[in-house]
Amino acid sequence: MATPSLLPDSLLLNGRTFRYADIQQYPANSPTELNGYEARVLDFCRQWLNGALEFELQTSGSTGQPQPVRMTRRQLTASAARTGDYFDLGPDTPLLACLNCEFVGGLMMLVRGFERHMHITIVEPQADPLVLLPANASIAFASFVPLQLRTLLETGRAEQLNQMKLILVGGAPTDAALTQQIAQLTVPVYLTYGMTETASHIALRHLNGPEASPYYRVLPGIHVEQDERGCLAIRADVTNDQLIVTNDQVRLLDQHTFEWLGRADFVINSGGVKVQAEKVELVLEVALAELEVSRRAFVTGLPDERLGEQVTAVLEGHPLLPAQQDQLIGLLEERLSKYERPRRLLFVPQFQTTASGKLDRRKTLSELAHIPG
Repeated sequence: MATPSLLPDSLLLNGRTFRYADIQQYPANSPTELNGYEARVLDFCRQWLNGALEFELQTSGSTGQPQPVRMTRRQLTASAARTGDYFDLGPDTPLLACLNCEFVGGLMMLVRGFERHMHITIVEPQADPLVLLPANASIAFASFVPLQLRTLLETGRAEQLNQMKLILVGGAPTDAALTQQIAQLTVPVYLTYGMTETASHIALRHLNGPEASPYYRVLPGIHVEQDERGCLAIRADVTNDQLIVTNDQVRLLDQHTFEWLGRADFVINSGGVKVQAEKVELVLEVALAELEVSRRAFVTGLPDERLGEQVTAVLEGHPLLPAQQDQLIGLLEERLSKYERPRRLLFVPQFQTTASGKLDRRKTLSELAHIPG
């Protein structure tokens, strides 16, 4: 354990050093030239360093309008302690906070850094967060959304990533192509499961190495169960000891392990048959990877007079060549039942994302109304 004199007394924000003593007096002792993001990050840091007991967080808004959630300091410190203990994160750990710190994923990186006396480097969220770091920067612990990790791998930064000790990925599932790329990394990479109401992740899935698994492992001290819909319910100190019922359908293997099946509110009712959108998405992602088509995609139900909802695949970017479309449709017909097969392939130039970096399905689908055909 580092001696108190060696514990961090400052952090780096967008390349500038801010001493904790000055942050505690923010905005009195701060530079006048701050952008809006920097100002909001420093305001949270001021509250935390001054011992605030309650905080208002926003949900990500990936499945609806963002909602405010009140969280206590006890909940946030319990989450930070659980992650810190699980991964043995100590005061000498250099941490990179490159997620949006106005949402729980990024904010909890700051809390972990403060609570475990880590060296905190904060950069404004962008697709390649490492480009904002000094050339000699050493990072041991980072958390990314899939889009960021995909960008880093596709721009040849695997060597930099492998110099880290631990990487978390959250905010959305990793598709088949990205999971294959992650498998080549030597640094341990974990996909997280959690939400604002649980103060970040409560379960982890190892994505690479000999312990890679399709299942999530619940962290110690977290109680999970299922409701009558088969959806996960969670109770722990991070939920303020209240039972939080999710819309995530799971298969519980035991009290500590589950398989995530998809969201109950993403079920498509097509001709009276219920189709799980995420199951079709997984098959679609694998097919795209086999065809070496690097595209983000998702599956949704669009209104249909005869079926009620029509299973539809939405791909990012320009339309595929006719031969590629035929190959893709052929693979989907081989691997999906007639009810599950997408009846249309639609293309959107660019997917919309939330402020926290998650795919915003609702906004992306609204783009379809402005696309001819």
